[in-house]
Amino acid sequence: MTSLELESSVVEWVIEHPEVQGVLESLGIDQSCQGKSLDYVCRQMGLDPHFVLKQLHEVIEADSGVDE
Repeated sequence: MTSLELESSVVEWVIEHPEVQGVLESLGIDQSCQGKSLDYVCRQMGLDPHFVLKQLHEVIEADSGVDE
């Protein structure tokens, strides 16, 4: 599992876990986002931040082969 959460910037997510790029792109989230937090960006775009967070964690777990 990652230490990144909703308060982490989108850039931090991409740097630490490049495998999330596809999810971010599919949701229309700009990976640069000028250092804005994942929570802020999701809310500005009308996305449920907790749903997006769950999707990102699922991709990371699948990529690492970890099952919870």
